Amino acid sequence: MLVVLGLAFLALPHVYANQSLLFTMMTFIALAQGLNLLYGFTGYLPFGYVGFFGAGAYGMSLLVLHAGMPALLAVLGGGIAAAAVAVILGPLLRLSGAYFSIANLATSQILYLVVANPALSPVTGGPYGLKIERVFAPEAAYLTMLAIMLIASAIAIFFRVSRFGLGLRAMTEDRVSAEMAGIDIVRARLIVWLVSAAIAGLAGSAYAWSISVYYPQAVFGLQISVFAIVFALFGGVGTVIGPIVGAAALYALYNAIGITVPQYFELIYGFLIVVLVLFLPDGVLSLLERRGIRVL
Repeated sequence: MLVVLGLAFLALPHVYANQSLLFTMMTFIALAQGLNLLYGFTGYLPFGYVGFFGAGAYGMSLLVLHAGMPALLAVLGGGIAAAAVAVILGPLLRLSGAYFSIANLATSQILYLVVANPALSPVTGGPYGLKIERVFAPEAAYLTMLAIMLIASAIAIFFRVSRFGLGLRAMTEDRVSAEMAGIDIVRARLIVWLVSAAIAGLAGSAYAWSISVYYPQAVFGLQISVFAIVFALFGGVGTVIGPIVGAAALYALYNAIGITVPQYFELIYGFLIVVLVLFLPDGVLSLLERRGIRVL
């Protein structure tokens, strides 16, 4: 599956001229997959997932600007920066349900306010954003995002088929029984939290590399979290293929509606979300499982 996915996005730029759309689609597949790891396997729904995306973008850009680091190495640094933020925010995992989601949303907005603070303009660019044109390389950024997307999907496969993943599902369904079986719930959740954050940070880093000039809102906008959540839910969380199908299908639809009937975009998109929640709460791939077809 990963080979087919990788070859498809390697070949598509040669037959479809809009490479920017393909790049953004891969970005959302990676984000939906990263969110899927956290929500689909632990039950934590991060409304502020964009905070890790923005942390990665700024971490990468600051390493390029202030440390003179090569872009590709700085992308890895952005992923580490997002994971470091996740470590700091680790106490949020003591919360659950809506309390966790709201607290996570609040922390993402705090990160946004910090980097957009005019007093930090010499470092973060403040409200004026950052420029890293000297490392602008869209082709290299495209291949990097492709690698990030495939790595995120590979990790999802590991979670789906490994004993570690089985343990995650067990503790989500019955925490007491999982603890009695010897599963270290705190450790397992922290690992998934860090991995999920790192994936978002890597995606944010590659995104910053691709556009090279951006304002804080471009990488901390709540729309990014909303899209990642909707895309993952549409395909089906707890699976590998679900986030890929959801992100590819809905992002393509998003662009089609935005171009053809932009005045009805919010109405049509909102209607689709309502239908999804009411009739397909487990995602569109649940239709296959109802027919006895096992979905990875």
